[in-house]
Amino acid sequence: MKSIVILISGRGSNMHAILDAIADGSLPVKVAAVICNRPGAAGLAFAAAAGVATRVVDHREFADRAAFDAKLAACIDEFSPDGVVLAGFMRILGDDFVRHFAGRLFNIHPSLLPAFPGLHTHRSALAEGVRVHGCTVHFVTPKLDHGPIIVQGAVPVLDGDDEDTLAARVLVAEHRIYPQALRWWAADRLRVEDGRVRLLPPATPDPAVNAAAPALLIAPAAA
Repeated sequence: MKSIVILISGRGSNMHAILDAIADGSLPVKVAAVICNRPGAAGLAFAAAAGVATRVVDHREFADRAAFDAKLAACIDEFSPDGVVLAGFMRILGDDFVRHFAGRLFNIHPSLLPAFPGLHTHRSALAEGVRVHGCTVHFVTPKLDHGPIIVQGAVPVLDGDDEDTLAARVLVAEHRIYPQALRWWAADRLRVEDGRVRLLPPATPDPAVNAAAPALLIAPAAA
């Protein structure tokens, strides 16, 4: 079974979704540790209550990003994970860190990338008047909010939406697609070719791994 380390900065709602999927048997991975850059973050208590090892690497204790990244990478490497999952981790990671975990570093972003990278994605979507918004799980590359897209979840933008109502709708989609992306990865169904993710057909008819994706989900077509 593959193992992951999850990085959070706050309550870690996507971490909750991943741990819930593991608990109900639909996601066959092990969480080796949850690491946070903010002492006292609510997600640490939730992870500890679930029996997961927790660590804190406080970014405020380091003189620069490179020093923080080096300590964070060393902390992750103590657990020898197969994958590293960014779940609301609110720090920009440097190129050396990203290259160290290349091909096994995942992120979820609250927009349909490449639209609206960076912060305030829901505000930007509303300002542009888009009718469809959503979220994206992707492999991380040195370019911010960029990298091969694994899966996207789309939601409608409704008349009368504000940032909060739109964010809440997108968050529901996030909680569905992140475990799905990790299911495919755990089953060795993801292959990156020419910068794009190809979803391979299932090796076995395991209903837990190969369950139908939720509505309003956009994924690479299986060969």
